[in-house]
Amino acid sequence: MEQQNFTKYEKARILGARALQIAMNAPLLIKITNEDLEKIRFDALKIAEVELDSGILPITINKPFPEKKEEKLKRAKEQVVSDKQIEEKEAEEEEEIAKKGEIMAIANPEDEMDEETDESKEE
Repeated sequence: MEQQNFTKYEKARILGARALQIAMNAPLLIKITNEDLEKIRFDALKIAEVELDSGILPITINKPFPEKKEEKLKRAKEQVVSDKQIEEKEAEEEEEIAKKGEIMAIANPEDEMDEETDESKEE
């Protein structure tokens, strides 16, 4: 397996995770003699260090490359276009609602007549 160069933070995270596994009785990935285990006093962190240094740990770190400026610009333009489409759709919906309101007002002229007759009865 290819040896990666880890930052001190990545190394600390890997060692901590592996030491926790070892402390919870996970099988060791490397053969260590009883004498060596006694020398390191069965310390899970030291065992994890030995495994990391030997390159046997199946842990990798994915370090993505930064985006290129062209990709950022392209994504920004797509966002502007989608925002405009959303605004246009909302405007159309508001127009439809306004039209329905006008139709409702025209469709119920009797309501206005009822109000006029109620006023004439009171006099």
